This record gives sequence, structure tokens and C-alpha cells, in this order.
Amino acid sequence: MLTKSKESISTTLSTASAARPRSQATSDEVLMGRIAKGDRLAMEVLYARHHVRVFRFSLRLIGDEALAEDLATEVFLDVWRHADRFEGRSAVSTWVLGIARFKALSARRRRATEQLDEELAKTIEDPADDPASVLEKNDTSTIIRECLTRLAPHHREIIDLAYYHEKSLEEVAAIVGVPKNTVKTRMLRARTRLAGLLKNAGIGRD
Repeated sequence: MLTKSKESISTTLSTASAARPRSQATSDEVLMGRIAKGDRLAMEVLYARHHVRVFRFSLRLIGDEALAEDLATEVFLDVWRHADRFEGRSAVSTWVLGIARFKALSARRRRATEQLDEELAKTIEDPADDPASVLEKNDTSTIIRECLTRLAPHHREIIDLAYYHEKSLEEVAAIVGVPKNTVKTRMLRARTRLAGLLKNAGIGRD
């Protein structure tokens, strides 16, 4: 009988890249069924498929790489322990990102003395840039990433889920836990705010 401890799951996940290629064709739903029965290879394959997106999603919510990596491990530990709770009402990736969101928001609340938006805002260079900073700012993708950090957390996660993770409005609503119409409203406000930030950064129409 498998012991689902944090140590054992960490060992299992560390070998995820060794999952056999033939397993890649297996659907996430089938993998979940196997994981619920204690199949370690299925866990490795699911981890290999979704670890990066879970890490990046967590990172955008909390802004700390080390903590985001720890949270990603905790997410898949929960998947390993509670795979039998997956009911198939949404895509596996939606279910997993929902777990990641809950953990990231909980971690952010625990960091009560840290003002996330103020800290992230410090990543924006001062107007008096040196030549190296100016060159970096000319990189469009860098500017976009910096502008995203200026959005309010509840707006940033909507943009992240919809554009980086290609989730539908229904899936975003399920992950965030708000009505679809609320997602639409937040999306509109987020896009409007982001457009203004990009314009000020020299990207977009006047």
C-alpha cells in the first residue's frame, strides 16, 4: 500500500521527466483515475504536463519564485492524495489551477506584512534609466510583463488564466469562484487598465 507522504511525493515528482513517451497520449482524465488507484507513473506524467503552468500561475499571484515552486509541489501533493475527489465536472487543468489559486491566495494572506502590489511595482525601472535599462525596456515582452505586474491581483489572475492558460470564461469563473458575468466585468476592466499602462510605456495606439 502506498504511503502518500510529502517525502514520497517529492521523490516521485523529481523523476517526472523520466515518464515514458508513450504515456503522453493518455488523457488527463484517465491519468486521474490511475492516480486515484496509486499509479506513480500516471502521477509523473500529469506532473510533467502541468508543473510549469502551475508554477507560473502561482508565481504571478505571489511574486516569489521559491515560494511558487514550493506551492507547486504542494499542489501536486494534494492531487496525489485526493485524486479520488476529482469528479470530472471540469478539465483536470482547471481543477489543478483551482487548487493552485487557493494555495497561492492563502500564502499571500499569511504574508500580512508584505504589500504585494508595492513590491511588484518596484520591478518597474525608474525614469532615470542607465543605457542597459533602456535597452531592456525596448523589449516588448519585457514591457508587457512589467505592465501586468501593475494590475490589481484579481485583474492580473483573470488575464493570466484567459491569455496565458487559454481558459474559457466558464473555466476562469470555476477557478476563481465567481459568476461568469463578474469574470467578464473584471476582464474588461483589466484589459482597459492594461491598455493604458501599455500606452504609457510606449506600446499601442495614441
